[in-house]
Amino acid sequence: MANDSPQLRIRQTPEQVAGACSQFILSTLAETLRSQPRATIAISGGSSPRLLFSDMAKADFNWSNVHIFWVDERCVPPADDRSNYRLAEETLLKPAKIQPQNVHRIYGELPPNEAATRYVGEIKTFFDGINPPEFDIIHRGMGPDAHTASLFPGEPLIKDETGIAAHVWVEKMKMDRVTLLPGVLRAARCTVLQVTGSEKADALRHVLTGEKDEMNYPCQIASRDDKAIWFLDDAAAAKL
Repeated sequence: MANDSPQLRIRQTPEQVAGACSQFILSTLAETLRSQPRATIAISGGSSPRLLFSDMAKADFNWSNVHIFWVDERCVPPADDRSNYRLAEETLLKPAKIQPQNVHRIYGELPPNEAATRYVGEIKTFFDGINPPEFDIIHRGMGPDAHTASLFPGEPLIKDETGIAAHVWVEKMKMDRVTLLPGVLRAARCTVLQVTGSEKADALRHVLTGEKDEMNYPCQIASRDDKAIWFLDDAAAAKL
């Protein structure tokens, strides 16, 4: 592939995808920590990361200088089954004994705008006001409709290149969420996309090979250049 193209790493099964993705993320974090005192990763929720987080938690890895943020969150309390934080807490944070001071969650139990404002403030403080903040790794997924983070097709925030995070009402899910915005997604030093399942094959083909149309295929944001590494199973990659 040309240097300006994303890398595709295809495995047979979701379990193999999670293993390859885990290995890549941990090696990238370790490499980052060789040249700077701390590393940052923003993680996603949904179904695919469960295997990934479990795999990462089992690894012999020193998490003491890694700071964990979230790409998006559902506006629910942290103990709610739908909470992205809860998924990470159960499968990664607790098993890997990650220090609470290194965990920067979105307070989904607050009113949505307040949760977004608080999260923006925490990111600005951590990154010393640098805008856009540059995460070392942003880990994302993709829905069958080509949404990524909580940016769904047709969402006006897809055009927001200057904000850090915002409250978004997802009509399709009838739910309030808080999401990082496109400018931050683009600024990441590395974007890791974990996508599995045959129900995503059509969307993936459009995202990777179709005309640029981020409003209808939001996962095209920061996913088609050489900073993007796609981890796919055979089912998701079937129509490429």
